[in-house]
Amino acid sequence: MDLIQSYDGETVSSPESSPPRMLKAKSSAPEVDDTALALTVSTSNQSKSNPINPTQHAVAFNPTYDQLWAPIYGPAHPYAKDGIAQGMRNHKLGFVEDASIGSFVFDEQYSTFQKFGYAADPSGLNYVGDAAALKDNEGVSVYNIKQSDQKRRKVEEKEKKEEVEAEAENPATEAWLLKNRKSPWSRKKEVVQGELTEEQKKYAEDHAKKKEEKSQQGEAKGEHYADKSTFHGKEDKDYQGRSWIEPPKDAKANNDHCYIPKRLVHTWSGHTKGVSAIRFFPKQGHLLLSAGMDCKVKIWDVYNSGKCMRTYMGHGKAVRDICFSNDGTKFLTAGYDKNIKYWDTETGQVISTFSTGKIPYVVKLNPDDDKQNILLAGMSDKKIVQWDINSGEITQEYDQHLGAVNTITFVDNNRRFVTSSDDKSLRVWEFGIPVVIKYISEPHMHSMPAISVHPNGKWLAAQSLDNQILIYGTRERFQLNKKKRFAGHIVAGYACQVNFSPDGRFVMSGDGEGKCWFWDWKSCKVFKTLRCHNGVCIGAEWHPLEQSKVATCGWDGLIKYWD
Repeated sequence: MDLIQSYDGETVSSPESSPPRMLKAKSSAPEVDDTALALTVSTSNQSKSNPINPTQHAVAFNPTYDQLWAPIYGPAHPYAKDGIAQGMRNHKLGFVEDASIGSFVFDEQYSTFQKFGYAADPSGLNYVGDAAALKDNEGVSVYNIKQSDQKRRKVEEKEKKEEVEAEAENPATEAWLLKNRKSPWSRKKEVVQGELTEEQKKYAEDHAKKKEEKSQQGEAKGEHYADKSTFHGKEDKDYQGRSWIEPPKDAKANNDHCYIPKRLVHTWSGHTKGVSAIRFFPKQGHLLLSAGMDCKVKIWDVYNSGKCMRTYMGHGKAVRDICFSNDGTKFLTAGYDKNIKYWDTETGQVISTFSTGKIPYVVKLNPDDDKQNILLAGMSDKKIVQWDINSGEITQEYDQHLGAVNTITFVDNNRRFVTSSDDKSLRVWEFGIPVVIKYISEPHMHSMPAISVHPNGKWLAAQSLDNQILIYGTRERFQLNKKKRFAGHIVAGYACQVNFSPDGRFVMSGDGEGKCWFWDWKSCKVFKTLRCHNGVCIGAEWHPLEQSKVATCGWDGLIKYWD
């Protein structure tokens, strides 16, 4: 009964129940969510009021006329893929309009404003700036001339032309010379040669004679200088009639074991400039030959007085390299004056001179006793030239290098020789055959301006300009010995000589800081360093007989003897 009454919406009260309450009327119709409908209605209303997006390709409703022809609103990104902005872009940052004034016109107006104080407005309708100056100058620009000035200039030019024409008639004036001068490209007039005076005839004969002599010598020959030699000793021969270059009879090796020198024993200072190379007298070492940048070669006594015995002067420029013959009675010098000279050690006479017109960087005599008349020279024009000293003729040319040749080293019982060059390669040649039998060049290789052979003849020590000494075998393959590498010194840029002790236990080299370095051959570790010179220590030679004595030379002009 209560339920029936609730449907009628009547108030229900009973004694047991709570205070009276109204119940909500119920409908049997299903409930409908009208949110989507409201959104659709609002979207259609919005689409009718909003403008159309010009970038869209399809329209989902029927647009009105006003919407289709409405202007485009809002900014467009300059880098947009589509749209008018992309099409209108002519610059990285968007659209730039062409200037309405050309560069010449702008320069003209700018210069006019700087000079007169006024300029034309780009519109072309008005002027800006000083109106008084504009009136005075009749509105002309710097590139135009006023009418009055044009007339005056014409009159002046006419008067000047008449004056020049009048002067051109007079041969004494400059105007006549200007009018009658010929073009430098025109042919010369044939002048009839008159009789030569006696003085002119004599000059012509002398000139022809000099030209003939020059052509006989060859234009490429080295510069010629007078050969002189000065003996500084007391006498040429001793009381027994022996020459001053003869070794002492008692000079013998004490033992086969070499030691590292510890102290400075003697200093020879006779060169006025740096010393570029030193060589001990072969086998005995009682004399020391030095090549200087003061164009002189000196020979020093080692055992007795320690003085300079003879000076050889024949080069016009610095001496680059020196080389003794096997018996020491003769030696070769190579200078920057493009000459190679063959000297007699005792008398100081020049036996012969050789030149190709290029600078010789290294000279070597063939070490075989029966081939002491064969001279090899590495030249600045990439060639190794072979001369026969007796005939003075070039007998062979080895031409394969791509840079100036720095060293020549004989190996394999003097049947072959190894050359190094500025082209950062090593080349091995069969003596007398100008064909490379082994070519060593790696991308990591540097130039090797000094090479020395180990006393056992099996290894070559090459001074590499990346501050290390590399070891190559002298057998068939000439392989790099990767286990042996001597480093620690700084030689980059300098052709510091590398050398071995006579017993082969030590490797020695100068460096760019004036030090002399000693390494142990077996362990490759630095054994000792001596502070030898101020500047570069370019040369270091171990005495052939006295096991602990070493001579060094440097660019400070000194030669030092260490024990």
